[in-house]
Amino acid sequence: MMTIHLHKLRFHAFHGIYAEEKVLGGEFEVNLAVHYTPVQLPVTDLHQSVNYALLYELVKKEMETPCPILETFVTKLAKDILAQFSIVEEVYISINKLRPPVINFEGSVGVSFTLKRN
Repeated sequence: MMTIHLHKLRFHAFHGIYAEEKVLGGEFEVNLAVHYTPVQLPVTDLHQSVNYALLYELVKKEMETPCPILETFVTKLAKDILAQFSIVEEVYISINKLRPPVINFEGSVGVSFTLKRN
């Protein structure tokens, strides 16, 4: 099984349930991994793989659509990746809100999700 990774993608976006998140937005980090079985080895052509630039464009597009909860973001993006890339067998996505608007909270919060093709 081959895995394509995109790590530490940073975005300013407007996901969240609080009013200030919808107005000011926040900083997010997205990580994803897509798994597929190559048709042949070695993989010598991009058409035999998953184009990470196209994966990035899907993530970027989804980040531009505000979601009240991060669970919506990860599940929709996972479904979109499986729909666009027929060779992908499994996708893992995590998103972290780097500075959530919670009083006296230090750290980040996040959601991760794995979806396998049926």
